[in-house]
Amino acid sequence: MCGIIGVIDRGRQRMDGSKIKNALSLMDERGSGEGAGYVAYGVFPDFADLYAVHVFFDNIHETKSVVDRELNKWGTIEHQEEVPTYEQQNIRKVHTPWRYFFRPDPSLMPRSITPDDDIVAYLVMRINTSIPGALVFSSGKNIGVFKASGWPEEVADFYRIQDYKGYMWLGHNRYPTNTPGWWGGAHPFNLLNWSVVHNGEITSYGTNRRYIESYGYKCTMFTDTEVVAYLFDHLVRRHGLTPELAVRAMAPPFWDEIDRMPDKEELLNRAIRLAYGPALMNGPFAIVVATHDTMVGFTDRIKLRPLVTGERGDKLYISSEEAAIRVMEPDVENITMPRAGEPVIGRVRT
Repeated sequence: MCGIIGVIDRGRQRMDGSKIKNALSLMDERGSGEGAGYVAYGVFPDFADLYAVHVFFDNIHETKSVVDRELNKWGTIEHQEEVPTYEQQNIRKVHTPWRYFFRPDPSLMPRSITPDDDIVAYLVMRINTSIPGALVFSSGKNIGVFKASGWPEEVADFYRIQDYKGYMWLGHNRYPTNTPGWWGGAHPFNLLNWSVVHNGEITSYGTNRRYIESYGYKCTMFTDTEVVAYLFDHLVRRHGLTPELAVRAMAPPFWDEIDRMPDKEELLNRAIRLAYGPALMNGPFAIVVATHDTMVGFTDRIKLRPLVTGERGDKLYISSEEAAIRVMEPDVENITMPRAGEPVIGRVRT
């Protein structure tokens, strides 16, 4: 039921959040008013080399000092502020959103190949599992996640996303089924530069969660989608797979299809399935995932959830519905419906 949409400008031209708000609001029938959210890339140009660590505080006066101490153990807080919000009639502000612009100290992670990222990933897991009343929901560079319990237009107005500009946006309208509707459970889900929006259900969540938690990740947000962000971080950043191969691990061809492939292609796909079997995701799903230079859309292996793409100039759009894309770009071209399990990928030009 959920509504998802993403847009990337491959020339890095920044767009404000007004159009994606309107497009996501068109899909209100795909939500229930219990969760919506947006993520934008390129929104903090003045702090582009710092990690924008966003935290929900239940009681800021009791908990913030504990988070401050944890961050200061691992680096320097260069700037911090309460995330500006604007009262909305139907949104109850049960959490205070706060953001830190944080510089990790790489000398504190001497054996790591990516010490800055590993420090921030560790802090996300540490804070979310050991500091009650604090939840890190965004932690990448030059990235902002804006989410809450409410309808898409309410959440957009709550944060005034039209005041932010980014070269890539994702949006999500949630219809919670097996998990509760709450601020932390609203999409997008984020870790470092990875952000994910998802329509459907991951029935292999238990296997996927056990696999990813064996590598030190911790799932704390009471929804199956969280594991997707961690899988991408693990497969691409830590194991060095391309986004194409990461999708192949999570939504691989069936064994009988692999058997019919040419020798080299068969060998590669067989190796991926054997090496990353616990990363395979079952269930009906459509997913859009983004990192700082790439946006990827894909579905489950038999496409039980819709996904539509379109283009106009440098922009690539991916959504649950063509109508939502046309709200953002009435003159959109090259409307396609990707094949099951086949990724659609947009990259910024270098």
